[in-house]
Amino acid sequence: MLRSVLAMLACGSLPDIAAAETRSTCPLVTTETATVRSVTDGGIALDDGRTVHLAGIELNENAVAAPAGTAITLKRLATLPETDRYGRLIAHVFINEDGAERWLQADLVGRGLARVSPRVGDAGCAKVLFAREQSARTAKLGLWGEPYYVIVAAESGAELVAERGHFMLAEGKVWSVRESGGTIYVNFGRQWSQALTVTILKRNERMFAAAGIEPKRLENRRVRVRGWVEERNGPRIEATRPEQIEIAERN
Repeated sequence: MLRSVLAMLACGSLPDIAAAETRSTCPLVTTETATVRSVTDGGIALDDGRTVHLAGIELNENAVAAPAGTAITLKRLATLPETDRYGRLIAHVFINEDGAERWLQADLVGRGLARVSPRVGDAGCAKVLFAREQSARTAKLGLWGEPYYVIVAAESGAELVAERGHFMLAEGKVWSVRESGGTIYVNFGRQWSQALTVTILKRNERMFAAAGIEPKRLENRRVRVRGWVEERNGPRIEATRPEQIEIAERN
């Protein structure tokens, strides 16, 4: 899937990503230019042997090949690590084309070929990607046309538990918000075992509030959450970044 998108980008068949929009809302810093050798299950392999992990998104399928020789620019958020635990570069990839740049992550999300990750790392970047994901979801493009990727109701405890260990999107009305032992619990049902609970460490509360997500004001709001589902007396998602939570009432 990534192979075909890179091929389309290389021949200029995808619509431009608004460069001004990206610069004004997403503070990415250019680190270097590079050349694609291929795409593997681990990411984009460069000519110098390094591998790039696509930051900010979750691909729904592994890629197996890509056109060699594609010129790209690597950009990153200064607040995030440069490499992951596998030694791969963590970067946003921009395709260089006639003096312009196309944001690969935004193209993939906008075509329904990827979902926005819980670990974007910046609220402004997440906002741009969320808007493109919403458009793809509304149009049922790519993965959004498949039943498996439909957003799960946060009240459907059994369905969420069945997907433990998987990356999921869940949405519902927050029933209550409670705090205990340094953890904030955002509950989507009267009984924790039968609905989703989102946990936020108390020490991260200010970070969420600064991004416009005040945990204790989520009660009675319709909320969309993304992350990996765990089972702890019911389905649970740990929210470590504010980009994991969206107010869903208007979209």
